Amino acid sequence: MSRWQKVFSSSMQYRSSIVQSVLQENGIKAVIVNKKDSAYQIFGEYEVHVDSENLLKAINIVKNEISFE
Repeated sequence: MSRWQKVFSSSMQYRSSIVQSVLQENGIKAVIVNKKDSAYQIFGEYEVHVDSENLLKAINIVKNEISFE
């Protein structure tokens, strides 16, 4: 996954799924990487990764179009 870059991370899976869906609606392939500890679910996060070609576009979408507040 050297060409893939992290654009978002959260301890809540549903937030990562929302980000993934919004990015895909904008034509950006996004994958969720589960970095949660298998024994202790309080440690780790879900990360959304995109191809490095779409990194800047994806970061702008995440910062400007997605809000969880």
